[in-house]
Amino acid sequence: MTVLRWYNALNPSTWISNAFSSLRSLINKYHLDGIDIDYEKFPKGNSSTTTFAYCMGELITLLKNQSVIAEATVAPYYNTTQAYMELYRGYGEVINYVNYQFYTDKLRTPREYLQAFEFRASQFDRKKLLPSYEVNGRGIQGDAFFTALELLEENGLGVSGVMIFSADASASNGYYYEQKTQEFLLNSNSTGNM
Repeated sequence: MTVLRWYNALNPSTWISNAFSSLRSLINKYHLDGIDIDYEKFPKGNSSTTTFAYCMGELITLLKNQSVIAEATVAPYYNTTQAYMELYRGYGEVINYVNYQFYTDKLRTPREYLQAFEFRASQFDRKKLLPSYEVNGRGIQGDAFFTALELLEENGLGVSGVMIFSADASASNGYYYEQKTQEFLLNSNSTGNM
């Protein structure tokens, strides 16, 4: 796995143009319909997050305006929240979902998960914020995750989707969490657009 590190583009227009060309080629070759922005390392300083927000926002906008993609998600975690908040404030209308990596927050109980979700919903649009789960990994584990999803619904937070990391880890258990999540979403009281 490669951890993407953001660097400050010396010429944002050139960076956006190059990124657009590269992504358009990959998206067309592999018949993709969206992208997920998941940079996890940033240089020190506020100009870094401003340049990131501008470049990513303009890139997503261009990809959507040219009908290259239909979906765009972002994947912040506790250490990168500021950069993604800046991106979302400026370009939230072109971002379909915020896949906040709750499993990095070391949450162990459904109540802690609810509190963390409420906090992140105050930073990002709660209608676009997705709960997330890491199979055999960090954070809340097992059926406690589904209890947390029920708590989210009971507290009016609506669950429009769920991000599960990762399919590789999930294969050994027959994709139990993906299947159970689908059942939850199908039986959910939420329309996802509350």
